[in-house]
Amino acid sequence: MTLLVAWFVLSLAVWLTSLILPGFKVRGFMGAILVAAVFGVLNYLLGWLLFVVIGVGTLGIGFVLAFITRWIVDAILLKVTSAMTRSLEVKSFGWAMAAAFVMAMIGTAAQHMLAHPHHPYRI
Repeated sequence: MTLLVAWFVLSLAVWLTSLILPGFKVRGFMGAILVAAVFGVLNYLLGWLLFVVIGVGTLGIGFVLAFITRWIVDAILLKVTSAMTRSLEVKSFGWAMAAAFVMAMIGTAAQHMLAHPHHPYRI
């Protein structure tokens, strides 16, 4: 059940990001579901490897600044996802960086709302 909720939240983040950023286009909500699945699998299989490579390649600075490294890894994986599916179009790496940031913000907000369902500021 946790996997399905995470997939739905990621799908929602992808779809909302496509509504916000003009250089990040998804073909409908069903396309966002497919993009979230491909992105999730890539993140599971390659995300840790890219994180380690960047961390070592920056002589450890990438590990100290893990949030920036994770952001860059997510942008790379968005570009790879875009190359693998017709449901996503990312105009440039800059748009991928912006999309990774927006998706992280949406995902963090959604996780907070799911973890604290009775919070007074919940939408």
